[in-house]
Amino acid sequence: MSLPLTRKDLMIVNMGPQHPSMHGVLRLIVTLDGEDVIDCEPILGYLHRGIEKITENRTIIQYLPYVTRWDYLATITKEAITVNAPEFLENIQIPQRANYIRVIMLELSRIASHLLWLGPFMADLGAQTPFFYIFRERELIYDLFEAATGFFRGEEAVNWGLSGPMLRASGIQWDLCKVDPYESYNQFDWKVQWQKEGDSLSRYLVRVSEMRESIKIIQQAVEKIPGGPYENLEVRRFKKAKNSEWNDFEYRFLGKKPSPNFELSKQELYVRVEAPKGELGIYLVGDDCLFPWRWKIRPPSFINLQILPQLVKKMKLADIMKILGSIDIIMGEVDR
Repeated sequence: MSLPLTRKDLMIVNMGPQHPSMHGVLRLIVTLDGEDVIDCEPILGYLHRGIEKITENRTIIQYLPYVTRWDYLATITKEAITVNAPEFLENIQIPQRANYIRVIMLELSRIASHLLWLGPFMADLGAQTPFFYIFRERELIYDLFEAATGFFRGEEAVNWGLSGPMLRASGIQWDLCKVDPYESYNQFDWKVQWQKEGDSLSRYLVRVSEMRESIKIIQQAVEKIPGGPYENLEVRRFKKAKNSEWNDFEYRFLGKKPSPNFELSKQELYVRVEAPKGELGIYLVGDDCLFPWRWKIRPPSFINLQILPQLVKKMKLADIMKILGSIDIIMGEVDR
């Protein structure tokens, strides 16, 4: 953190990590000249759990319970990419019905995530009432499961590697569901939502508009969802295991639906999805083993957070919460 050497009266303020407006255990070391922000240094790592290393001695099925801790507001997205990576690696075909079901769940997850961003964000701005309405609407989605500050230009957004609403609010019409479609997104009629101003209001408008588009996608998917199987039963076939027979009975088939643990062949790939907060990617390396040799996560919250010091410079101290809230980060995903 570089400070002007000529000033003697600057104040260094510690914000977080235990603060209701920090959106997780994030610590900011803020340098102030009065109420003007001179510098800001994010301190990360309070939630680091070695989540990438854990997967190297787990099968994909064993690893699934861990992934929902990255971004615990959009758990379906993390589960989706965790199964997409080995599916692409081994060229496993998924039934069309399963694709439609995934799209419905992914878009419901996007709405739920944006809603829980909107409620606390409005509270950060001083509006407490919307917070309670947001939770009411979000609970309806969970029932379905059970059953103008801080701006940057589009060129800057690209150079910083931003994605999701952060990128689309700066004039870049980039959504992986359109430009690199997965599941069955290319079969639905919807539009990429974007704004050109690149400020907090633009990020707000993009997320609210995306919730409307998600509803359109869900309605189309429910109407068009095909019949047939929802899983690839061929994947559940196992290679013959050692000592699997006892009295002429192969006990490895005793379970009605065994977990589809298959070897990950010796190759590598990068797979990505459009998570509510941006591009969520997995770099997967197989080694002819049940466990991944390498599982590298590209978390959108971590990438998007890096622009915060630039956004808050020359702003007021009170603006930090609004700007940070508009970025929409989850520290579980940042620290992994």
